[in-house]
Amino acid sequence: MDIDALRSLVAFVESGSFTRAASQTFRTQSAISAQMKKLQQESDSPLFEKEGRSLVLTPAGQALASYARRIVSLHDQAVTELKHSKAKVELRIGCPDDYSLSILPLFTEILQQQIPNLYLRLRAGPSYQLREQLDLGELDLAILTRPPDSDEGLLLRHDQGIWVSSATKDVCQQRPLPLALYDTDCKFHSSAIDGLDKAEIAYHLMATSANHSGLYGLVAQGLAVAAMARSSKGELQEMCAETMPPLPAIDIVVVSATKPHLACNRPTLKNICEQFRLADQQVQSKLSDVVLS
Repeated sequence: MDIDALRSLVAFVESGSFTRAASQTFRTQSAISAQMKKLQQESDSPLFEKEGRSLVLTPAGQALASYARRIVSLHDQAVTELKHSKAKVELRIGCPDDYSLSILPLFTEILQQQIPNLYLRLRAGPSYQLREQLDLGELDLAILTRPPDSDEGLLLRHDQGIWVSSATKDVCQQRPLPLALYDTDCKFHSSAIDGLDKAEIAYHLMATSANHSGLYGLVAQGLAVAAMARSSKGELQEMCAETMPPLPAIDIVVVSATKPHLACNRPTLKNICEQFRLADQQVQSKLSDVVLS
């Protein structure tokens, strides 16, 4: 079976659509369809079936997708072993700026342990922009936020949305409540607005931004409260959950480009993420002990 066709099948499974699979593999949808037709002919089994308006994998398709993941992974691993040299390894990584202090340093430390002579090109931006850059081949890896029920990427940390305020200036009792939120594409934005409306808490949306440092500064100065991931709160004060509407849980994951970087194929990245979770748990445990003491 053609390795590029198997890679396209994996891209469809991981992205959930032929449109994104075509974008990620730099092919047209008609080319993807031709590859899938050839795979079906070679498999002598239907690989897809209709479910509402969507195409999903048949049992045969699921079985082939499982093999395809392993075949593509082994192929990329072999290419890496043959082509990887001691020259400087450039890796392009995207990361939302609210994870630049809580996630990126430890992730980078483990990357450096696994990949000698590593040189990083870092880009900051919200998750939706980083996904677009992955699709365009402008990034090799991206640290993203996903819903807990998604299979996207490899897990780094489970996290929870929280309300935060200034540690030195209390504005929590002001009505209308001054509010600073991430842009509307952020899950916390809609959850915060819906929750406040349902709880009948009067608010004034004073600022929105895709940039974490801007929101952090407003909250730290005591000008507003905000909704963000617990990983991003830094020195801000976490507000009492009983007085504010609940916010959703999220996962922080790392996603690789469809065609992985030669020095960071899927087995390598999986190992890096496993090491990150172990080290991260140890760090979080120490922080909890400090707080309790």
